[in-house]
Amino acid sequence: MGKLEDKYENIDLNKIYEYKDLPDKIAGRCDYCGSVKFKSSVGGGKFLRECTNCGMKKNI
Repeated sequence: MGKLEDKYENIDLNKIYEYKDLPDKIAGRCDYCGSVKFKSSVGGGKFLRECTNCGMKKNI
C-alpha cells in the first residue's frame, strides 16, 4: 500500500481536514463513508464541508 492510501485509512472523525492535504478520493464523495450529502458553513474565511452521514469535516 502506498502513502496515499494510508491517509484515507486512518481518518479521525474528530479532526477537520484541509482539502489540499487530503483531496477527495472520489470527487464529491465523503472519504470515510462514501456519502454525497454534506452540510456546509463559512467562517474565518474558510468553507467547511461536513458529511451528514458520518460527520467527517473538511475545509475546502
